[in-house]
Amino acid sequence: MLVKEIMTKSPICCAPTDTLEQVAKVMLEHDCGAIPIFASTGLVGMITDRDIVCRAVATGTRTGASTASEIMSKPVFTVRDDDDVQNAVNLMKTKQVRRLPVVDKKGKVVGIVAPSDLAPIFASTNVGDFLLAVSYWSRKAVAVT
Repeated sequence: MLVKEIMTKSPICCAPTDTLEQVAKVMLEHDCGAIPIFASTGLVGMITDRDIVCRAVATGTRTGASTASEIMSKPVFTVRDDDDVQNAVNLMKTKQVRRLPVVDKKGKVVGIVAPSDLAPIFASTNVGDFLLAVSYWSRKAVAVT
């Protein structure tokens, strides 16, 4: 099965110069939590709702004055629309990312692959293993008093 058969098509992109407030409004309007950041040179980053909260809001950054380029995640890992789905799964596991932008032969963003796109094609046991693989993170120890 190919990535183009399971991806979410035509994702909304933002520019590196868009403010975090603008990006958040796009997320709200389109009911999504991840936005590819696309410049004239191509895909330059990804920004998630979590990035906005943890890297900006939690640190007191003004979302109306700060831009996507200041907090976006990079480098961006991508898959091609004509790649096998297993390539996307392997990349998500090895890079521990939950969303992969999908690009065509020209580098244009044509879709996004998320765990919700993959779940219907795997048996439930594989889904659990996959989600565990892409969801592992290191957490700082917090002292409980």
